[in-house]
Amino acid sequence: MPRGIDVRAVLRAAREVRGSLPTARPVQVSGALADILAKELGRGAGPGAVRVGGRIEEAAVLVRVLAGPVSEEDEGELAAAHRARVPIVAVQTGHGDGVDVPYALATAVVACPPGAGFPLDRIAQALAAGLESGAAAVAAARVPVLRPAVCHDLIRKAALQNGVLGAAVFVPGADLPVLALNQLRLVLRLAAAHGRELDRERAPEAVAVLGGAYGFRALARQLLGLVPVAGWAVKGAVAYGGTRAVGEAALRFYAEG
Repeated sequence: MPRGIDVRAVLRAAREVRGSLPTARPVQVSGALADILAKELGRGAGPGAVRVGGRIEEAAVLVRVLAGPVSEEDEGELAAAHRARVPIVAVQTGHGDGVDVPYALATAVVACPPGAGFPLDRIAQALAAGLESGAAAVAAARVPVLRPAVCHDLIRKAALQNGVLGAAVFVPGADLPVLALNQLRLVLRLAAAHGRELDRERAPEAVAVLGGAYGFRALARQLLGLVPVAGWAVKGAVAYGGTRAVGEAALRFYAEG
């Protein structure tokens, strides 16, 4: 194990990730053409993972399909989701470009020109960005259409976090335990997003992540010898790139079974 990390720290990280996985809830679709979008999102999904209508309080996220300017019915549904603290993704299928959608972030509004098919990749990206990491992983496990966007979003967030930590910590070696455990959390979330149980079968993957931490640390030391003045930038870049490499490798591993 890397210095500063013991078995208890690894177990705590695993328990933390397991504890962050909420009870599975459906992706709820409503509004114009809701049946069509729900069918497309639900390809390969488990029973009840994507539904049309229902109690908004029971949903993981609301996907509201708009057919132009926001109607009173649209606003009522969006307000109900906001009150229930359910994340919102609005899909604008009509001539409503530039129209504010109440209760929805601008980044959560997906334009779909009339006559074009639903942009599932952009809808999935908006869903991934709007959910907490644990909820996103659970949704991806149940709804395969969401999985690529969720996994890449998890990797991006973890890499950015480690990049900032790597650049900000100036005590030699002090950042290694934090960075390695963040990489471990990422790998466990990617496992959850592929429907893997977070049990003892994940132990070899944990060992691989922690072993890889040594390799990235060695690379950082070599680069620091070449560029001593901009050491903080080198450390941040190695931490960012190393975390992305770990995430992409884990993603391929789980995707290929």
